[in-house]
Amino acid sequence: MIGCPNKISLGTLIAPVHFTHEKHEFMKPNFVQKIIFLVSVWIVPAVIAVAQTTQTTDKTLVNMFAKTLDIYYIDVEGGQATLFVSPSGETALIDTGFPGTRDPKRILEAVKAAGAKQIDYLVITHYHADHIGGFLELSKQIPILHYVDHGPTVQPEQNIPSKQAYDAAVAKGAHIIVKPGDKLPISGIDWAIVSSAGKTLADNMLGAPGAGKPNPYCAGFVGKDVQVDLENAQSMGSVISYGKFRTVDLGDLLWNVEAELACPVNRIGTVDVLLTTHHGMSWSGPKALVYALQPRVVVMNNGIRKGAQIETFETLESAPGLENLWQLHWSANGLLEHNVPGRFIANMEEPLITSGLIAHPPSPATSPTGPRPAGIVAPVPRAAMGNPDHDPAYWIKVSAQEDGTFTVTNARNGFSKIYQRKN
Repeated sequence: MIGCPNKISLGTLIAPVHFTHEKHEFMKPNFVQKIIFLVSVWIVPAVIAVAQTTQTTDKTLVNMFAKTLDIYYIDVEGGQATLFVSPSGETALIDTGFPGTRDPKRILEAVKAAGAKQIDYLVITHYHADHIGGFLELSKQIPILHYVDHGPTVQPEQNIPSKQAYDAAVAKGAHIIVKPGDKLPISGIDWAIVSSAGKTLADNMLGAPGAGKPNPYCAGFVGKDVQVDLENAQSMGSVISYGKFRTVDLGDLLWNVEAELACPVNRIGTVDVLLTTHHGMSWSGPKALVYALQPRVVVMNNGIRKGAQIETFETLESAPGLENLWQLHWSANGLLEHNVPGRFIANMEEPLITSGLIAHPPSPATSPTGPRPAGIVAPVPRAAMGNPDHDPAYWIKVSAQEDGTFTVTNARNGFSKIYQRKN
């Protein structure tokens, strides 16, 4: 910047102009010199600086005021609750977390942060307790306008109070049962159903990048015959798009059913953000699908002990095109070898718990629910034996622009990363 001569004060530059009957002050040579100096030293450099940065500032200003699709991945300790706020302001909540008041409280905090007053669409992927459990308490505290699900459960024996409350609500409310190929009428975004009630898309997604291409990763696919908790295989899966931005959420869809979306051709195409299916459990997430989707970012909705299995970590660590994994929780499965750096983890554990796990690693998990507590050496708080409650709980937020640029933010530490659009 051009400096101002030391001997000229601001007071001198803006000294009052005096008028006389004989001659106006502004016509005197001294005054004209002051004006010329002011223009040359201050105004001209400022105009040049603005001109030089017009291209970048234009983009910055446009981005600042652009409408976004906002997604809040809410920590429900290894269940699911994901809030979408469309550019039009309409809201959709995928699942409600576990039974009790903890998870509804966390959901409502995200709703408040988003400036919303109601849930326009409640999307229930399936009826397990970690997905529908929070409905009973949540429905008492906020209006829900539409209910969306895959239809009747295949595990009627899991009839918890929230499931009973949900059945009563849909009996008298606006209820939508979806099938693959359907779309939810949410203004400003495209919400396509790709799986429901054990069925998947029969056709390729029209206009989706990469959809319909033969999938070379199918050659190495090996099926898994999972015969436990078959309601998972009924999960409603969605691909949500805003302009060039695309994200996918498949609930707890099981391994073999997921493969139907990828083999022999990729029905969905590529996406920007993938939510790990089934919290990162090894019952879901085959390479044939994950690799074909080519996500730039993966969000893992794990708990300290639930999900985030080693097989899933290893799949993601070798996924083509993946720039970052973001975790809702530090994982007792991942320990030092697989957990991502702390700035990408929304919720850390108590130091005593973490240090105990690192110093005395549990045996490798043989169950999708995580390593057994026997691997932890005393003294460790009783909370370490499960997925402990903690307050506050932090979400991971994605804000996507129509041109495909998106920002991911860790609410715990404020760390954000911008992923510029790809041509």
